[in-house]
Amino acid sequence: MTEPAVIALAAAPRPALDLTLPPAPVREILERAFDEDAPGGDITSQLLIPADARATAVLNARVPGVLSGATVFRDAMQLVDPNTQVELLVADGKAFDAGTHLARVSGTARSVLMAERVALNLVQRMSAIATKTAEYVALAEGTRARITDTRKTTPGLRILERFAVRCGGGANHRYSLSDAVLAKDNHLAVMTGGDPAKLTELLLAAKAQLGHTTHFEVEVDRMDQIEPVLAAGVDTIMLDNFTVPELKDGVALVAGRARVEASGNVNLGTVGAIAATGVDVISVGALTHTVAALDLGLDVELTAR
Repeated sequence: MTEPAVIALAAAPRPALDLTLPPAPVREILERAFDEDAPGGDITSQLLIPADARATAVLNARVPGVLSGATVFRDAMQLVDPNTQVELLVADGKAFDAGTHLARVSGTARSVLMAERVALNLVQRMSAIATKTAEYVALAEGTRARITDTRKTTPGLRILERFAVRCGGGANHRYSLSDAVLAKDNHLAVMTGGDPAKLTELLLAAKAQLGHTTHFEVEVDRMDQIEPVLAAGVDTIMLDNFTVPELKDGVALVAGRARVEASGNVNLGTVGAIAATGVDVISVGALTHTVAALDLGLDVELTAR
């Protein structure tokens, strides 16, 4: 299905979600990135740029979008040189137009040039995720559906990518395998040995072993699995790869006995119809695993010795 043109991002709702990042894991990510990108320093700048040269550069938006990673951009610049001055002109979670100045950087030219690529890589990817999320959120506006991410994130960057989803107005699913129970099709196949009659009994036995605060979700891919799963008293039932009519029927069948999540076949062309079925959650792997970096650039305004 052809996806619609990009919507007006400024119209996307912005729920009150936490738009802060813990400093320790961000620093760890940045340290790994610079160890990879400049293990022995930036030999090009050391060769060509005098040590006392200074530069001022502007982070420019070449396309419209929603910003995420402004503070990460700043931290990358200042990890290379704590004396680098970074003025953030647009806050994380804010929509911007093409041509907007998002941040201004001033410092030694060598430091700015060494930090440039790592800082840009992260803010470009995070802003792409935020922008895509805002498009999905706007298309679900007026329904009860919450747009969430999945665990389909870049290894080592999950905390940044999930922050970017929040910047776009979306919400986060479970952070890791350690946070909640989510029994998917392969779990159920192994558990039941192919005998669906065992499903309720086995889920009840599993639930009895959980603490009372642990969320229990089960994925189903057929309508006839819904009642046996609901009989186990699960918290959320995921309807995977259901058609829109099937989702409507599934929501009616659940009838408030559990939270309903839709997953699979979700794109910008289908999300509005999926949201209109009455589901509570729509999980979208594409928010993080198929985005292309947003076109942001760092342009030097002034270099002086």
